[in-house]
Amino acid sequence: MNRRKKLSMLVIAVTTLGATALFPTAAQAEEEQPTTRELLEKCNDGTDVCIFHPSGLPEDSMGEAHQVGDSAFNCTDKTQRSSVGWSDTTGETNTVGVSMTAEYGFTDLFKVTIQASYQHSWESSHTEEQQTNVEVKPGKVGWITREAAMQEVEGTYEMHFEDKFYGHHIWYVPFTAKGPKPDTPSTKTQHTRKMTKKEKKQHCG
Repeated sequence: MNRRKKLSMLVIAVTTLGATALFPTAAQAEEEQPTTRELLEKCNDGTDVCIFHPSGLPEDSMGEAHQVGDSAFNCTDKTQRSSVGWSDTTGETNTVGVSMTAEYGFTDLFKVTIQASYQHSWESSHTEEQQTNVEVKPGKVGWITREAAMQEVEGTYEMHFEDKFYGHHIWYVPFTAKGPKPDTPSTKTQHTRKMTKKEKKQHCG
């Protein structure tokens, strides 16, 4: 990651314990800057103060629709109901690409803050298993897609250093994490289409 991109991800540090924020001059922009991960790994392991400030309520969304389980091919002359068994795991993403289950000060602080702020735990991974029926007409193929319920949290880590870190006592680090929403069912959708000639030859003989 180049310096310009690093700078765009970080709010420029405050040089004193006062509240005056500095904007980078051309000379400052050329100074070596820490990465987001390098800063966050110092949370409670080199800082006097490390606090995560959520910017608001988590934003709900649905994950990308994707097929789960095998496709069901109907080679008969009657409509068939097939039971498709599947297991699907939804993971998380975040600004630094580190699982929130990792043992870092900033990951522990994030999970504690989410629990205190929203009264539910943060899930880094969630697995769902089901048997789902799909009705397939003659000469067609059926399949199931799933969209997982997700939540996205944005906020800022406020970090105070007793000794200057990369020339500053205080850093404000923007952070975003997205993961499966606890205790919320996913959306399952049935699909069918006509089999291709290749599929008929392969599955129907």
